[in-house]
Amino acid sequence: MTPLYGIYGASGFGRETLPLLRAKLKDTGAQLVFIDDSEGPASVNGQARVSWDGFLSLPASSRHVCLAIANSALRETLAAKCEAAGVGFVQVRAANVVELDGVVIGEGAILSPFVILTSNLTIGRHFHANIYSYVAHDCVIGDFVTFAPNVMCNGNVRIEDHAYIGTGAVIKQGQPGRPTVIGRGAVVGMGAVVTRDVAAGETVVGNPARPLVKG
Repeated sequence: MTPLYGIYGASGFGRETLPLLRAKLKDTGAQLVFIDDSEGPASVNGQARVSWDGFLSLPASSRHVCLAIANSALRETLAAKCEAAGVGFVQVRAANVVELDGVVIGEGAILSPFVILTSNLTIGRHFHANIYSYVAHDCVIGDFVTFAPNVMCNGNVRIEDHAYIGTGAVIKQGQPGRPTVIGRGAVVGMGAVVTRDVAAGETVVGNPARPLVKG
C-alpha cells in the first residue's frame, strides 16, 4: 500500500491547490484525490473525486489531507474530523514561495504561488495565503486565517484566529510592542487600507478602512 493524500474541497481554491500538491508528490508513488461530500462528477481536473467515507475506505499506508475550504469555521470543523479519524495534515506550497529567517508555520498551510514570508513570523494552523500575498517581519498570524490574493500584511501586525483579509487589502505596519491588531473573526474588505486596529468580528472597508455600515 502507498500513502494517500486528499485535497478537501474541489471548488476553485481546491483546483488551484491540486497542481501544487501533485508536484510535491511527484515520483513518490502516493495516491492523490479530491474529497468532496457534495454531489458532483467522479473526477475533477483529471483527479478522482471521493466522499469522506470513500477517502477512508481506500487502501493506504497512511492518510493526509489539506483543507482547501475558504470558510474558516468549516475548516476548523473538518480539521477536528480529520484528527478524530487519525488523518494527518500536509502543508502545500508553490515552488516559488519565498521564506526568509525565523518563520514558524503551523500544520496544514496552503501557500500559493508568489507568496512571500519574510523574517521572524509565527503563523498558526491551516493558514491560506493566496497568490501574491506577503507577510512581513515580526507578524503573528492565528489559526484558520485566510488571505485572499495580493494581501499586503506589513511588519508588526497581529491577526487573530478566523480573520479574513480580502483581495488587495493593505495592513499598516505596527510598532514593536504595539502591533496593528486584526481581531478574531474580523473581515477586511477587498482593497481596504487598514491604518488602525480592527475589533473582533468587525467588517471594515475602504481607504482608510472603516466599519461597514449596513443600511
